[in-house]
Amino acid sequence: MTAYATILAALQGDTTLAGILTGGLYDGTEINDISRQATPAAYDQYSELLPCAIVKPETQAPAGPHPDGSRLFVTVWFYQQSGSAAIDAGRERAYQLLHRATLAGSDGLWDVRHANDLLGIEMQALDVPAIMSRYVATVNRG
Repeated sequence: MTAYATILAALQGDTTLAGILTGGLYDGTEINDISRQATPAAYDQYSELLPCAIVKPETQAPAGPHPDGSRLFVTVWFYQQSGSAAIDAGRERAYQLLHRATLAGSDGLWDVRHANDLLGIEMQALDVPAIMSRYVATVNRG
């Protein structure tokens, strides 16, 4: 399993996070964005966006001292129809699951660290509040 797939599985497999993100947590390598067409389960019967998230691999770059070492940056984008209480709780739960974590399932994944958050974003395409959390995974590509 790739480092990205391991991180995604850790988030998707957590029942607490699933309880917070009632609209789902999606793989950004399979869908480009949250929409009624691509992620219909992210919306309720009134077409209101439920708290949800999409995980996306961002970039991977070499990092020493190991000759095959690299850093994989992964973002988690959280959305909800209005307010930010649920997505802030989702952000905190993702932090508990990933920061300083050594996740089982990927031989090449050494650890994951929280890099930064962007808070108070207004996602214009969806016209909803959003939060973005970035994580950096130390990976052995060899």
